[in-house]
Amino acid sequence: MKLISLHKKYDRLIAKAKKGNRKAQHELFQLFSPKMMGVCRQYVKNNDLAEEVMLTGFLKVFTHLSSYEGSGSFEGWIRRIMVHEAISELRKQKKLFFQDESIIENSLGHATAFPSELEVEDIQKLIDTLPEGYKTVFVLYAVEGYKHSEIAELLQISEGTSKSQLSKARKMLQNLVSIQNNTSYGTQ
Repeated sequence: MKLISLHKKYDRLIAKAKKGNRKAQHELFQLFSPKMMGVCRQYVKNNDLAEEVMLTGFLKVFTHLSSYEGSGSFEGWIRRIMVHEAISELRKQKKLFFQDESIIENSLGHATAFPSELEVEDIQKLIDTLPEGYKTVFVLYAVEGYKHSEIAELLQISEGTSKSQLSKARKMLQNLVSIQNNTSYGTQ
């Protein structure tokens, strides 16, 4: 029953926000900004820049709110805008490129699995060390749940490049986790 009433609350807030009601817009921002900051942070390493991306994303949310038709998840609709905004920022900074980085990959050795001892912040730090192309494809696929065809279209790359970048990102992350664990336990 709470789920239904919560959904109706969103519907009313969205309807008011579509009419330009600043209080409703502020309430929607308060409800969704913490999660959306997390989304932006997954793509953008710098917290201040991630916040700027999120704020620009919310400006687009409220500017284009009339295009939200009420079908599907409102949070998902906002999330999609944030992902597009983060990718646009990476392109603007010319940080998003895709190339063969086998030198990095070969210098790290090999590992097989993620241990459970790592905290979320530790994992995010490791993801942040990935080259931007690897990181972006990894987050889109593993976190956001995009398919390779969708990633290819969004990033204007081939599906094969998307699959290759994901594979290399996974291998690099496994190696980084292995190195971190060996360093943490003093076995390296």
